[in-house]
Amino acid sequence: MISNTLMELRGTENTYFQIESKSHIKKSKKKVAVSEKGVVAAATQNSRVKRAMATEMEELVSFLSSPSPQITKAAVDIVRGLTGSTEGLQSLENYVNTLSPSLSRLLSFPKEVAEPAAEALVNLSQNSSVAEEMVRMGMVKTTMEVLYKPECGVTRLLVMLLVNLTQLRDGAASLLQTEDEKVRGLYVMKLVRSFCRTSHESNDDAFEHVGSILVNISKQQEGRELLLDPKRGLLKQIIRQFDSNSSLRKKGVSGTIHNCCFEAENQLQNLLLVSEFLWPALLLPVAGNKIYNEQDRSKMPLELGTALSIEREPVNDSEIRIQALEAVYLIILQEAGRRAFWSVNGPRIVQIGYEDEEDPKVMEAYEQLGSLLVHSSSAEEPSTETQK
Repeated sequence: MISNTLMELRGTENTYFQIESKSHIKKSKKKVAVSEKGVVAAATQNSRVKRAMATEMEELVSFLSSPSPQITKAAVDIVRGLTGSTEGLQSLENYVNTLSPSLSRLLSFPKEVAEPAAEALVNLSQNSSVAEEMVRMGMVKTTMEVLYKPECGVTRLLVMLLVNLTQLRDGAASLLQTEDEKVRGLYVMKLVRSFCRTSHESNDDAFEHVGSILVNISKQQEGRELLLDPKRGLLKQIIRQFDSNSSLRKKGVSGTIHNCCFEAENQLQNLLLVSEFLWPALLLPVAGNKIYNEQDRSKMPLELGTALSIEREPVNDSEIRIQALEAVYLIILQEAGRRAFWSVNGPRIVQIGYEDEEDPKVMEAYEQLGSLLVHSSSAEEPSTETQK
């Protein structure tokens, strides 16, 4: 039985992207004593200030649509600055219905305007209620359209915006295009293609956060089914990115594989179709640091045996190691999955990896996997003897 506390679909854990504001507002620390009349007067004054601020905010938002480039630039810079602080975000929340369309329109402008507009949208989308409104207004579609325009100069920011929006179920559904059978999966296919084609060795890896988007959409069954569809071949492309030197890419791929393995009961065959890439991605992170002997390697496929015959960089991220072990657990819950695991000498790899492991949480995942292996082996022994 799968432990509810250990095994769960992985998302981005509500960690939203935020672009920090460069402006700092100083607050006075001076203490003031106020009489009862003063309180009434202050309350009246406060009400007037709020109305004045509301008027100013409405005016600021309207300036985003000004025909004057200078006014538009000044307004979007102010909005970007406001979204960089909690107080600023709160002051803008009530204007999302007019603010979001105005900012999204600016995404197609030259970079000096598009960049602060994109940063403001990323920051606003931290708030789940604001993000929900953005999704309802079609922000996912707008973002994808701008993202793939040749002149787009804010690619990284738009991908970050999609990460925030797809943390919501409706946002993930919008990206998956679940309501339109004719184009279902088109956005995801585009993102996967960009994720796999861009260079991850450069400092400007604009699509590296696509891995987080894939984790988010694979939390939904529709997303897992899309990624596991053998005709599309998306999972194979994604898994191959696990070799990247980028920790973000590696973590995104690991989380996506982990989530897809929750479909092992119904889609094990589709998982095993990419076993040439799946087993190295799952087993190498938990194989320990030793160079394996020839006897152990002879029982493994070439892609595993070769990798374990040389010194290799350890996977230091404990979350990746836990996700890999949990994914293997989900696979070997199925009889065919256990056979496939034994065929690559998986139990020996797990045994050696456990000997090198020092993290208590990762060790717990090893032990749970080992317990299942022992239990399933003992359960299958009687039927084996009967056949004899």
